[in-house]
Amino acid sequence: MTKAPRHCERSAAVHESDDSPVTSPPRDALVQRYLDHVRFEKRLAGRTVALYTLDLEKLAAHAAQAGVSLTAVESSHIRRWVAQMHSGGRSGRGIALILSGWRGFYSWLGREGLVASNPVLDVRSPKAGKPLPKALSVDDAVQMASFEAADNHPWLEARDAAMVELLYGGGLRVGELTGLDVQASEAARGWVDLQAGEAHVLGKGSKRRIVPVGAKAVLALQAWLQLRASALPVLPGPAVPGATPHAALFIGRNGTRLTAQSIWQRVRQRSLQAGLAAPVHPHMLRHSFASHVLQSSSDLRGVQELLGHANISTTQIYTRLDFQHLAKAYDAAHPRAHLKTGGSSGSK
Repeated sequence: MTKAPRHCERSAAVHESDDSPVTSPPRDALVQRYLDHVRFEKRLAGRTVALYTLDLEKLAAHAAQAGVSLTAVESSHIRRWVAQMHSGGRSGRGIALILSGWRGFYSWLGREGLVASNPVLDVRSPKAGKPLPKALSVDDAVQMASFEAADNHPWLEARDAAMVELLYGGGLRVGELTGLDVQASEAARGWVDLQAGEAHVLGKGSKRRIVPVGAKAVLALQAWLQLRASALPVLPGPAVPGATPHAALFIGRNGTRLTAQSIWQRVRQRSLQAGLAAPVHPHMLRHSFASHVLQSSSDLRGVQELLGHANISTTQIYTRLDFQHLAKAYDAAHPRAHLKTGGSSGSK
């Protein structure tokens, strides 16, 4: 019989009420005492107790299979069972949750004077592999950046095109994009110097950096600023006396600064209009920027500075993405990438 995944076990456990008995084979007396302790003395929620029950029943089953009592379990046993769970397909996070329950059980046994040490104390779950960031192919990124929506209002079209050019062409975070003002000032979080071809942004940790802005992005911004200015007379004035009116570079129809949520929605909609297979979000354009620059230059330090990463280790993930890209290219193009089947291999 196939073992139910942990999320299914947990879903079933949620339906147990606080006072309903858990229907299972006879439970180890120490496990039952501990469950009574967390239920009645610590007053943990019924769902938490149900999850502890599942975890400790697993522990008791492992101990019985190994022929040891729960109080005789050692760290070597725990590590072996962790390895078995991991090889069986359980995630690192799931194993960490199980170990947390076991660790609490043995801490209680120690306070009760039933074990000399906690065998789970120094055991850690396997590290979950960090997922690679999702990036567009060069063709898809160019397709989206070059897209023109004929049915969009010219004002919206120019604004959205400029936003995409900055996100992909400069690798800006969406928060950095929303913080851009039309002009540089002491109060501005960021601005774009079109003549110099530079974007001044305020990144994470309130760190400022300068990002190059390409020719395509400059043209898109110039087109947007012309239309943006034509709409300003009908927009509301400054809310605070003496404040700079309409300071934000990217505004909505009511003249207020676009929010990150609004930009996410516009980018998603534009990617689908452009015919991309999957919806795109702003951070995917940032990932695409980093991946494509690294593919072309192999300058990891340069990409780190462009992205505003404090640590090079954060940027290094794009080397894995770059290798993945190269591996796909090899699989698609190299004549020795695939084994031929069905043909004769004998010599003539």
